[in-house]
Amino acid sequence: MTTELDARAQALLAPFSLQGKVALVTGASSGFGREFAYALSAAGASVVLAARRIDRLEEARDAILDAGGKAMAVAMDVTDRVSIDAALDAAEAEFGTITVVINNAGISMPQPLLHMEDEAWDKLINTNLSSVAYVTKACAARMVAADVAGSIVNIASILSIRVQSFLTSYAAAKAGVVQFTRAAALELAQHNIRVNALCPGYFATEITSDWLASAEGAQLKSRIPQQRAGEIEELFGPLLLLASDAGSHMTGTSLVVDGGHVHSEL
Repeated sequence: MTTELDARAQALLAPFSLQGKVALVTGASSGFGREFAYALSAAGASVVLAARRIDRLEEARDAILDAGGKAMAVAMDVTDRVSIDAALDAAEAEFGTITVVINNAGISMPQPLLHMEDEAWDKLINTNLSSVAYVTKACAARMVAADVAGSIVNIASILSIRVQSFLTSYAAAKAGVVQFTRAAALELAQHNIRVNALCPGYFATEITSDWLASAEGAQLKSRIPQQRAGEIEELFGPLLLLASDAGSHMTGTSLVVDGGHVHSEL
């Protein structure tokens, strides 16, 4: 028997559903991207997992399919417009117009500024910043052509706000992602397309877990007000808020999830 309280709870949670939505996740072969794809699927979206490593993508896709979700894997080089368009064509043929975009693809190349080669700078900026513009433009153009609303979530970082040694190129790129998000939000609002950024702090993933367990990682965690790194599941709520209709009046926002790190002393 459904009570009035149950009905109110269902009404409150309904906007977080992604049922009927098609969601693209770039950099979905590992780390945040792979976990984000699972979360979006659990919320009801048909998920398009994109990355260059198609074998890893297929593993993640199969896990979603085995759990009863809808998913497909597409090869995509986010720095190549031709590759982006080909991947979007394949996604549309399978699921229809993509209406939720998670621009997650990125790399980190810690290096002292004085020793950084121009090629390394260009590679990181292209992967972490230019790709966000390329994918956003391509997906938004298709949403406009199909006359559908959409949500674009760009994965930035707390290093868009604070700084850390040897990550000059990474910090510059992520700061660019935040400012791009704000500007794109202004332009795309007239098309009912929202653009927001998610700025994670330090989270335990397959890439960072060993480092976070090291002495250097422990020292970093001691500077976080909550005295710990985040667990990946703690990003799902903020991600779904921005991706779903629950955040329908949010655009141009940068949502920080970091245990209070940005408010601690540099």
